[in-house]
Formats: sequence, C-alpha cells, structure tokens
Amino acid sequence: MNPFVAELTPEKEKKLIAYLKENDFEFSSPPHTKFAAKKTGLSVTLYLSGKLVVQGKEAKSFIEFFIEPEITQSFGNQENYFPHIGIDESGKGDFFGPLCVAGVFADEKGIYDLKEWGVRDSKKLGDKEIHRLATKIKSLPHHIVIINPTKYNEIYPKFGNLNSLLAWGHATAIEALIAKTGCSKVIIDQFANEQVVLGALRRKGLKPDLDQRHRGEEDLVVAAASILARDTFVRGLKALSDKVGLELPKGASSLTVQIGKQLKQRSPELLHTVAKLHFKTLDQIEGKS
Repeated sequence: MNPFVAELTPEKEKKLIAYLKENDFEFSSPPHTKFAAKKTGLSVTLYLSGKLVVQGKEAKSFIEFFIEPEITQSFGNQENYFPHIGIDESGKGDFFGPLCVAGVFADEKGIYDLKEWGVRDSKKLGDKEIHRLATKIKSLPHHIVIINPTKYNEIYPKFGNLNSLLAWGHATAIEALIAKTGCSKVIIDQFANEQVVLGALRRKGLKPDLDQRHRGEEDLVVAAASILARDTFVRGLKALSDKVGLELPKGASSLTVQIGKQLKQRSPELLHTVAKLHFKTLDQIEGKS
C-alpha cells in the first residue's frame, strides 16, 4: 500500500495527537517533523508543513476506521498527495456528442499544481474555465479515450449496456497511464458495481490498486480528469454541431428531441453520426413514445 498523505489543520493535529497518546503510540521527534509516532505495523509522521504521512502493514485499517471518519472527513475534503492516477468521464448522459473518458497522473508536486490552478469538479465550472484548466492539466501525463457517435453506435451492442462500455473506456485509460508512468494506484468516480470495472481490467491483464469511490471528483486528480473529459466532450460536440450546421444541445431535453427531429427529416442516417442511439430519446424523435 502506498503511504497515505493528507494536510492537517491545527485542530486536526490536536485531535490526532490526543488519539495517539490515548492508544499508547511511541513518540519521537525526527528532523523536520512535529512528531513521529509508532506502533507495531504502523508509522504516523506529522511534518512541520502540516503534512501527515501514514504507512505500515496496519495502515489500511487505521486510515479506514480512524483517520478518514474522525480526522479528514470530519473537517472537510481529504487531499491525497501521494502519486496516483485519476479517471473520470463525460458525455454519458448526453444524447448528442461523444463519450469521453480521461485519465491524469500526478505526483505530489503535480497535485499541488492542480490545487494552485484551482482545479475542482468540472460540474462546478463553466466551459471557458474548463478549457483554460484543461490546457494546464495537459502538461501532466494524461490519456483521453474518445468514442464518437458513429463508433459508439457500432460497438455499443457488443457491450450490451452503458456501464460495460464505460468500464472498457476506464480500463483503456488506466492501461495507457500505467504504461506511461509505472504508477499502479488509481482512483475513479464509481459509476457501477465494483466488479464491472475490475472485470474490464482483468480482461486486459491489469491488477492496479484501484479505489472506486462515490463523489470521486473530491480527489484533485480525479477532478482534473473530469475537466479533461468535459473539455474534450464540449469540443467534440461543437465539432459535430459545425458539421451538421446546427447547435447540438447537451443533455437529453425537449430541445434535444426537437433538434433530433430536424436532423432526421434532413437525413435518417444523420443521427447515426451525431447521437447515441440507444437513448430512449430516439423513441421520442421517431414518435414511438
């Protein structure tokens, strides 16, 4: 297991120290630290900068049952400063446009850069800000899987459902970034049963240290991936809009149905090149519901 790293406020430090003392940790004062505390299989070090590092054979349960519920989560979002890959997607709920899966790798310096740039969940940002940040994020190792509608409609029946297709996209991005960076620690925003992505990874012969979490975009590297995926989707949607001479809307609203009907009247085959045809939106466009 990679070392767990987090930034602590003075209040968090006090709570941590109290717990360690109550549980008979052995304290010392190595250079550049506020303290180091040890127990069998567990090492807890707090640096002068406020950075906490937890490692050892017993670290996983200590983090899961104390650090996360009592320290990091009780005082706000946890920052993971250890090197890792973050993966997220965009376009899965949009009738028009591509499905995009993006992955980003960042080490400790890269994660501090992401924080300084103002990276956060793409759903909280406008398109211009997303594009500005995406340009910066691309200075880090990254990989983007773009499945344009024509290809999407061709391969979707082979997967049978969206989650399986998404899992393949995630596994493909993970595979590329592991090859580029050698990093095997991966965090993704969980979108299905854990076994769906694990199965897609196994089929590629991959066994990364995978952390699937709800609200994964709270992690800065996953947030960076969400920005890259969204920027790629927005630019892909604009390219398709330019191609057909109509502004294709995001989502799957009544406006989407209206534009879809216009395209179908122009050419029945046109929808195949700009839309994901397994959506129930197609039934509305064709007057079936």
